[in-house]
Amino acid sequence: MSQHPLDHAALRARPPIDAIIVGASAGGVEAMLSLFRHLPPHYRLPIIAALHMQEMRDSLLADLFQHYVAFEVKEAQDKETIQGSTLYFACPGYHLSIEQSRQFSLSCEPPLHFSRPAIDYLMESAADAYGEHLAGILLTGANEDGAAGLQKIRQAGGLTIVQDPAEAVADTMPLSAIKLDPGHLVLELGKIQQLLIALGEQHVH
Repeated sequence: MSQHPLDHAALRARPPIDAIIVGASAGGVEAMLSLFRHLPPHYRLPIIAALHMQEMRDSLLADLFQHYVAFEVKEAQDKETIQGSTLYFACPGYHLSIEQSRQFSLSCEPPLHFSRPAIDYLMESAADAYGEHLAGILLTGANEDGAAGLQKIRQAGGLTIVQDPAEAVADTMPLSAIKLDPGHLVLELGKIQQLLIALGEQHVH
């Protein structure tokens, strides 16, 4: 189950992407490391990641990824304005959403899909804030979180990508997204990484 990524001409024909949302659960640390570790130091776009983790007071994700990623990595802070050239992680124990002003908002509402942060919560708010200028990527995971959020991004005109379930450590999350909306691009991690690089280059021009 795989589709070819958009070529550069197709990317130029669609509205420019201003932000990228990435969601994952089981197997997600390894999948995200594979995606982000070879992005160039001058990468222009903000990447906002939600990864299901056991709730803990402090997350080590930002510290871990900073060893492998060539640009800034940090946890998203409440009321922080989203900047380019930054990889943001949702804090454990809080839902992360994006306001119309393109600032982060943290909340303690009940878990969604047994998760806080929930991928749906982040993706649906990002779709409202960015519309057709958003890319959403859903990776490996063992529940249905992210399927509805990714569909909302596509309905808002954004670009949506699902990791090929055949490659995923846990295929429930990508399969749920494809079942809900078969219109997503379905790509292996290597192709998703190529697409991320192309989106960053597109944003420079």
